[in-house]
Amino acid sequence: MYLEINNLHKGFGQGDSRVEVLKDISFGVEKGEICVMLGPSGSGKSTLLNIVGGIESSDSGSVSVDDDRLEVMSEKKLSAYRRRHLGYIFQSYNLIGNLTVKENIEVGGYLTDDPLPLDDLIKKLGLWDHRNKIPNQISGGHQQRTAIGRAMIKNPDILLCDEPTGSLDYSTSKEILKLIEDVNKDYGNTVVMVTHNDAIKNMADRVIRLRDGRIGEIRVNETKMKATDLDW
Repeated sequence: MYLEINNLHKGFGQGDSRVEVLKDISFGVEKGEICVMLGPSGSGKSTLLNIVGGIESSDSGSVSVDDDRLEVMSEKKLSAYRRRHLGYIFQSYNLIGNLTVKENIEVGGYLTDDPLPLDDLIKKLGLWDHRNKIPNQISGGHQQRTAIGRAMIKNPDILLCDEPTGSLDYSTSKEILKLIEDVNKDYGNTVVMVTHNDAIKNMADRVIRLRDGRIGEIRVNETKMKATDLDW
């Protein structure tokens, strides 16, 4: 497995107020797969995504990417891991308000020595006509496209998506999911997506269902649906 998670535990707080958020989580994801992690609010899915992203540390257990183990990395090596391996897409777009669409995407390119061609990526994202606008001049869907471009320009090995359609309407959500699907197909990035939308599991290669900090189900999709065919 390209991404391997073994016996992961994570809790917050001390003593009687301590809450165990992740309880003995183990699963793997093959390189180039789309993996969807499903679960209600409080199931631990965003915490798990943050640990894979090197943003939070686990209490015990291991996370390895291409045989590199996160828990033994120094802060300097973790920073290099995030720069080399990861692109992150959030529910809130986190764009820089006084930069144009083009400039916001270009910022991500500074994190790698070999960025994707900027203009080509902007065109692929359907943002060419909006490239010189600032975020408050474009729709939420175009802001999320810009955020995807910022994550993608360094051509990361793993694209981590935290509720990427959570702030979007139905039709725009499907556009964004198709864009993530296209990115996965065109560039071969491994996609790990957190969502509470059960329908999105149908476009995944692998589905991880979380419940109360534990894995309730791991399923490999033999017949994936196209993002455009999803319905909810």
